[in-house]
Amino acid sequence: MAADLFETYAVTAVAVMLLGVLAFRNVGAVGVYPLVIGGVSIIAFDHRHLRRQGLERRVGPLQGPDRLRRHLRDPLPADHAVADDDLDFRPADSHVLRLIQGGSTVPSGLDFWFCTLIGIAITALLFVITDYYTSTRFRPVKTTAAASQTGHATNIIQGLAQGFQATALPGLVIALGIFGANELAGIYGVGVAVMAQLSLTGLIVALDAFGPITDNAGGIAEMAELPEEVRNITDPLDAVGNTTKAVTKGYAIGSAVLAALVLFAAFVVELSDEAVKDHKTVDLTFSLSDPAVLIGLLIGGLMVNLFAALAIESVGRAGGKVVEEVRQQFRDHPGIMEGTERPDYARSVSIVTATAQREMIIPSLIPIVTTLIVGLISYKALGGLLIGVIVVGFFMAVSMTAGGGAWDNAKKLIEDGAFGGKGSEAHAASVTGDTVGDPYKDTAGPAINPMIKVANIVAILIVPFLI
Repeated sequence: MAADLFETYAVTAVAVMLLGVLAFRNVGAVGVYPLVIGGVSIIAFDHRHLRRQGLERRVGPLQGPDRLRRHLRDPLPADHAVADDDLDFRPADSHVLRLIQGGSTVPSGLDFWFCTLIGIAITALLFVITDYYTSTRFRPVKTTAAASQTGHATNIIQGLAQGFQATALPGLVIALGIFGANELAGIYGVGVAVMAQLSLTGLIVALDAFGPITDNAGGIAEMAELPEEVRNITDPLDAVGNTTKAVTKGYAIGSAVLAALVLFAAFVVELSDEAVKDHKTVDLTFSLSDPAVLIGLLIGGLMVNLFAALAIESVGRAGGKVVEEVRQQFRDHPGIMEGTERPDYARSVSIVTATAQREMIIPSLIPIVTTLIVGLISYKALGGLLIGVIVVGFFMAVSMTAGGGAWDNAKKLIEDGAFGGKGSEAHAASVTGDTVGDPYKDTAGPAINPMIKVANIVAILIVPFLI
């Protein structure tokens, strides 16, 4: 979990430092600033945690049931937590920037500080938007649940529509963020905004863990046949967990797009440096009027769609093998259904683990092999490929994660009693939607995030062979 966030954090920090060193004369200030942003945020978040602990020592913590009842009445949206933590980050960041700014030749330190605010604002807005499209409290999930009343097909249609619709506002937010940061401090300013986004990674990992914990708690309660009042507590928490999972995945893909833009800028800079070393002239404009660039754009979009298709198909095949195993165990051991024999859980786990590793070999080769082949043929086509991967990958990933979250919580809403509740025709249709949404939001959608960056990293690594 969160391996993609760690990879984004490390790669983006190095790329922003590289851009700063190449773009400005005072390499000390611009080189260290991306690392300072991350370090300051750790201290700021820890300070807030200690401050909260001090308040509880003075006032006394809420008792467990009281805290839980308050949470169930009004689940805390993830964006509220992020905004609250950012209040500590902003003044701390501005203070450190003043300390490292003295005597530098870089743009105004205030401009860089505004870039960090832009990055944090992008994160908060992405959280609010994703929360809207995946929470049981709002219209998208409610309309998906309502569509389940008329059948399985209408549930799928509505879920797909909500997923596509969920890409519009995030796209505008990121576009405005790029524009603002670039106006303030150029491409390095965009990199600073990304590092401000990624400075929230610790909080994001915590939110991401909340979903599986509550999901498995509900599963344990159901398998152990605990009283209904226990499920009445775990089910709302599970719904909130579905939203936080979707929110964190939206955050991951949003930061990946901005990180990929920084990596693309680093790719162009590396091309220029390599050409200077070899005393050659290269055209670093990637225009649509150039057939090579257009070909690269099409191949980049193709890569994303093929990757997503293979990932979803892999989940389907793995699920099919588990179904066959379960049916085989029912046939060979009829006592399982009677409760006199225990199923062989280890066998099913082994099938899932082995299949997952084997099935992802080919999809993982797509961003590596395709990028390498296209780059060796034409660096212009490679530039177009990277642009295509970034643009198509962003919209595909957001659509999948938001749509999958909407399907999942539409089922939760019906299970809570809406539109007939459990056992109704609407519930059966929502289960189908949730089954389709799982590979969307848990496999293919999140996997597009590292795919985008792998393609950009491979492009940077092969630059010496392109000129």
